[in-house]
Amino acid sequence: MREYLLTLCITAAVTYLLTGPVRKFAIVAGAMPEIRARDVHREPTPRLGGIAMFFGLCSGLLVADHLTNLSEVFAKSNEPRALLSGAALIWLIGVLDDKFEIDALIKLGGQMIAAGVMVMQGLTILWLPIPGVGNVALTQWQGTLLTVALVVITINAVNFVDGLDGLAAGMVCIAAGSFFLYAYRIWYSYGIEAAAPGTLFAAILMGMCLGFLPHNMHPARIFMGDSGSMLIGLVLSAGAISITGQVDPDALALFTGSEKAAVHQTVPVYIPLLLPLTIIAVPAADLVLAIVRRTWRGQSPFAADRGHLHHRLLEIGHSHSRAVLIMYFWSALIGFGALAYSVNSASMWIVLGVVFLSAVGLVLLLLPRFTPRVPLWAQRFVPPRYRRRSPAPGTEAGAAAEETGETGETGETEEATGGSEERSPVTAGISGVNGATAIGARSRFLDRR
Repeated sequence: MREYLLTLCITAAVTYLLTGPVRKFAIVAGAMPEIRARDVHREPTPRLGGIAMFFGLCSGLLVADHLTNLSEVFAKSNEPRALLSGAALIWLIGVLDDKFEIDALIKLGGQMIAAGVMVMQGLTILWLPIPGVGNVALTQWQGTLLTVALVVITINAVNFVDGLDGLAAGMVCIAAGSFFLYAYRIWYSYGIEAAAPGTLFAAILMGMCLGFLPHNMHPARIFMGDSGSMLIGLVLSAGAISITGQVDPDALALFTGSEKAAVHQTVPVYIPLLLPLTIIAVPAADLVLAIVRRTWRGQSPFAADRGHLHHRLLEIGHSHSRAVLIMYFWSALIGFGALAYSVNSASMWIVLGVVFLSAVGLVLLLLPRFTPRVPLWAQRFVPPRYRRRSPAPGTEAGAAAEETGETGETGETEEATGGSEERSPVTAGISGVNGATAIGARSRFLDRR
């Protein structure tokens, strides 16, 4: 565990330290596209954050290769090298897309080629555990097609959910955390060495996301772009393939009776991992809904729109930060709920806890105007945008606040007044606007409200 934590911390540190220089490079290189109609941010923000995340991945693999216990993963398995090869290819495609906006079909072909590169080096699904049947061995073509499909689905699911500041990185970090606990349990508790590569991939993925999140939280100073979203999607799918298709359920020795019983016992985790993962159920649902919605309208499945789940949360009245936190909540509930159920599927308390938390999540969805009040003693511990501020004197809100002794929160004044106050335009080039120093005049567009 110490070596996994060391690898995670070094990956996070390298990603965090490189994101600042990468942001400056993105501004100089002109990787700051104009704001589109479907975008939520209001200022041109640089992309190419995936460059820092890729070098964080490389540093994590390099450090793990020189540690005492984790070096055995590289000696006994070719999966880390397969991951690095596929990640380098998908990262290059993402960098080109962030800069030049390449066609969606070209990106899809690049994703399939990256998955094929990993399959050629041994990172593939060898068999499937099916309840009531046992392990079903796959032919080479079946394993290749299933592996490529899983990689492409996971990459596009993460890419589709990358629409708000900090959303994709946070959700993938939560997914990687729950996946790491499950893979580490298989590797350490049951002594199955085949689970070690998946555990390492999850630890590195958590480090990549944690190192990038401080720069990407709202208001974001830099976006990961397709170079980052496709990269973390590929790493997440690589861990799922390594655990699901190469670890023999019968080796867990949960039952001494038969292989079918062992497969049935691992259903809570193995079957959801194939679709492609329980831990990215929210992005996968968003992907399916987007494809159905666009196809029903006669559009291409890759045509961008404002119909994603996070866009709908904003439309019903949730703020940017609250929409991100709600998506975090549902990802954690599904991922860690499946993890807890896999540990003890006979416990009724786990099911009741998941049901109760789901009810809490539904209440949060139905109360978009609910504004939490931070106590006065906790003002210094929260970011400035979450602190209370006194309304301007002489206004109706200020007079009401003087009578009641209450003040509004930063960032919620416009929503509370129904957007009656006009926002003063901010010129590009002023430091502090989304952390970006934009070059040239800012394109004007109507307020979303």
